[in-house]
Amino acid sequence: SAAPVAIGRKLSRTRGCAEIVRSGCQDSSRCGRTWPGGRLELACRAAVAAGRLLTDRGGRPQVVATKSSPTDVVTEADRAAEALIRELISAERPGDRILGEEGGETGSPGAVRWIVDPLDGTVNYLYGLPDWAVSVAAEVDGTVVAGAVFVPRRAELFSAGLGGGAWLNQAARLACNTGVPLGRALVATGFGYEAGRRLVQAEVLLAVLPRVRDIRRGGSAAVDLCSVASGTVDAYYERGVNLWDIAAGSLIAAEAGALVTGLHGRPPGPSMTIAAAPPLLGELHDLLAATDPERDA
Repeated sequence: SAAPVAIGRKLSRTRGCAEIVRSGCQDSSRCGRTWPGGRLELACRAAVAAGRLLTDRGGRPQVVATKSSPTDVVTEADRAAEALIRELISAERPGDRILGEEGGETGSPGAVRWIVDPLDGTVNYLYGLPDWAVSVAAEVDGTVVAGAVFVPRRAELFSAGLGGGAWLNQAARLACNTGVPLGRALVATGFGYEAGRRLVQAEVLLAVLPRVRDIRRGGSAAVDLCSVASGTVDAYYERGVNLWDIAAGSLIAAEAGALVTGLHGRPPGPSMTIAAAPPLLGELHDLLAATDPERDA
C-alpha cells in the first residue's frame, strides 16, 4: 500500500502569543523562547513595523521607478518601508551591515549583515492583492541565523532562528508536508519580468504542469517559501530570485523540514531556487533539470 501522506498546515501547540502581530513583536519572550543576540526579535519587530507602515498608507501607491522592465516597478512605499527598517536596525545595531533591495549594501565590514526586502510582491501591493510581505533576515559570517516574513493582509508573521524551528505568529510551530509524490504535489512558482525569460519559464511550466497536481503563482517568493513551511503548498521553484527575496523565507522553510537548493547541488539563488521535503525535492529537481531552465530566450 502507498505510504501515508501528511498534508496541510501542521501546528505544534505552544503557549499562544498571536498578539505579537498586533503588538509589533515588542516582547518575544512571551513565547518562552530567546534567541542569541536578539536578532530574531529585531527582525520580527522591523518586519511588523514596516508592514504596518505599508498597510496604513492610503490610496494607490505611486510608482517612482522601474527595474528590469517597465512592469517591474518600485513604489514610494518600497522605499519608505526600507528606510524604516534601516532606521530600526541601525538604532539598535549600528555596527551591522544592511543589504536592502532598494538601497543596496551599507555599513562597515563585519560579521553581521541584515538582508531586507521591504516589499516582496510589489505588483500585488500595487493592485490591492493580499500576497505581499516584508522580509528581514540576519546573516552571521555568511549563514542566515534569523528570519522574519510578515504578511500583513493575512496577519501572519513567519519566523525562524537557526536550529530553533519555524513558527507562525510565534505561537505555532510549522512543519512542511512530507510523503507527497510528484504527481500529487501542489507546486508554487513565479515568473520574471523580461520577455525572453518568461518565454523559457513558459516552456518549463509546460513540462511541469502535466506531472504535478497543480501550479500556484502567488507573486511573492518570500510568501511562497513560507507556504512550503506551513504546508499550504508542497513545493516551490523559481528562476530569477535575489538574495533579499529568499533569505528569510529559505531559513523558515528549512527549519520546517524542507530542503532549499539550486540545481545540481548548487545553493539557491538567481539561477534557480527549489524548496520541498525529500524525496519530493529530488523528483522536482530532476524534472526541472531536464528542461534546461537556467537560460533565457
